[in-house]
Amino acid sequence: MADRYDVVVVGAGIAGSALASTLAQRGRSVLVLEQQTTYKDKVRGETLTPWGVVEATRLGLMDTLYSAGAELATQFVPYDELQRPADAEAGALPISMFCPGADGQLNVGHPEASEALSTKAAADGATVVRGVSDVKVAFGAEPTVRYTDGVDAVDVRCRLVVGADGRTSTVRRQAGLTLEERPAVTYGAGLLIHADSGFKEKNTLGTEGDIHYLAFPRAGDLTRLYLMVDIARQPEFTGPQRLEHFLAGFAGLTSFPAAAALAAGEPAGPAGGAPMTDSWTTEAPVIPGAVLIGDAAGWNDPIIGQGLSIALRDARTVADVLSESENWSRGAFDDYVAERRERMRRLAISARLMTAIRCTFTDAGRERRARWFQQFLADPLMLGQVVGMLAGPETADAASFTDEAVATTLAV
Repeated sequence: MADRYDVVVVGAGIAGSALASTLAQRGRSVLVLEQQTTYKDKVRGETLTPWGVVEATRLGLMDTLYSAGAELATQFVPYDELQRPADAEAGALPISMFCPGADGQLNVGHPEASEALSTKAAADGATVVRGVSDVKVAFGAEPTVRYTDGVDAVDVRCRLVVGADGRTSTVRRQAGLTLEERPAVTYGAGLLIHADSGFKEKNTLGTEGDIHYLAFPRAGDLTRLYLMVDIARQPEFTGPQRLEHFLAGFAGLTSFPAAAALAAGEPAGPAGGAPMTDSWTTEAPVIPGAVLIGDAAGWNDPIIGQGLSIALRDARTVADVLSESENWSRGAFDDYVAERRERMRRLAISARLMTAIRCTFTDAGRERRARWFQQFLADPLMLGQVVGMLAGPETADAASFTDEAVATTLAV
């Protein structure tokens, strides 16, 4: 092992492994440090929106994701208590219509994708070390990183440290960067299920009663299920009977024809979840000697499923900075910081609007949702708030994300 690298990436998840693979292919020496020896199912985001599929294609990662068991969903079916299932199926939309260059939305297991991308990074020439602990970073013009590899303490030098180590990032903490986090309105619970439901190649979401539900079919007979409920109901989905509560929630749905078969299936992973929040660094996620990407730099409320797409955009953008110039100063990342800030601002607005529309479990909320369904396709500003989630937030009219546009949407 060398004692000096161009880049040390802390975290070998989606963002870190994609970045390491790209940089290694482009001739940079890269060391990747990962705490986990085996990637575990922690009920994370497992769908790549169409603009994320474009990012994966640009990074040359689609074959790797397919090797990890990814399944392409080509249709979106808007099941909901507000219409009959047959009408929802008749109104199914081809996902490709929203984003040129993407044939659909890619559903892939988070652990499987992380493993495949980490393996690819190593095959492309990055040095990947798993099972590390006690990572200590000294920042500055020539950063140093100390870590324990399970036996010994190892010291390496580099030109730049990339923090890709998730929501609880040690790189962010040691860099003195802090997060602001918006309080949760909903709690999101998830479960991977084995079931022969006949529900394939279609993604869906809908609201019924006091539940917002999502289903993303995977390869074979796997489907990732999510339920969003009012945050006050969190104890139901974190206590000892969380699995029973989750399955009962899905089994009771009548607006989604496959729900009963899915709820009767065999769990293929843990029942877990988290409060649905978004967060951002109070300062730019860059200091001399380090840059943050992925969740380490702040995340979007998972209700709109943008996490994997954000991670790949971050990886591509930072890889371009580190490949195209020898200037790796803090200022070299100004475009990345500005683009990411606006991207996350727009996605945060879309997430808050979708939460208000889909997770207001009252009569007034249902009436508003019905009006929104009738109006959003014909209203350019409301449509932009949706298209930005599918085709990329930068593709929508900036006017869709003004205070006036938000107020108009909430007041439909």
